[in-house]
Amino acid sequence: MGVGQNTNRQQDNGNEDWDALKGDVGDIAGAAVERSRYFIDSAREQATDYVDRRKDDIAQSVADFATSLRESTHSFDERPNIRAVVDSAADGLEQLAESIRERTFADFFNDFEDVVRRRPATVAAVSVAVGFLAARFIKSTAEDLRYDTAGAGGAQRGQARARQGQQGQGQRAKAGA
Repeated sequence: MGVGQNTNRQQDNGNEDWDALKGDVGDIAGAAVERSRYFIDSAREQATDYVDRRKDDIAQSVADFATSLRESTHSFDERPNIRAVVDSAADGLEQLAESIRERTFADFFNDFEDVVRRRPATVAAVSVAVGFLAARFIKSTAEDLRYDTAGAGGAQRGQARARQGQQGQGQRAKAGA
């Protein structure tokens, strides 16, 4: 009987230890989740504040572009159709600038999210196209840098060979004299 009671106590102690361990792990996980939520909320607030501060600069840049676009239409006085299209584009840009000034980052994000939900195939196609164009741009830039580096290296090697040739001629002239 004493051995049976001892075994039951060990099992009870084992279960209590296991329950205590599960509770501790659950507490740690809960604290980690709470901290991650706080971190995400803090990062979101900082990003939103930054974008809200910068949106006036962006709106002004768009408005300046619209103004320069409108000013460029003076050369199209003989072509009223082209001027009308460019003026229409400038009007659209001015409306965009005003919209940027009036709305918050959250409004833009919500609109973007709505578009993604309504037209996921279109968003996917645009994403693929932008990715393709970005890859082409990066590849082209890398090739230009490679040619520039090779050209500069080749020019330096050519100059070094020319100097060596001149030195060799000078040494031969000295030897012949």
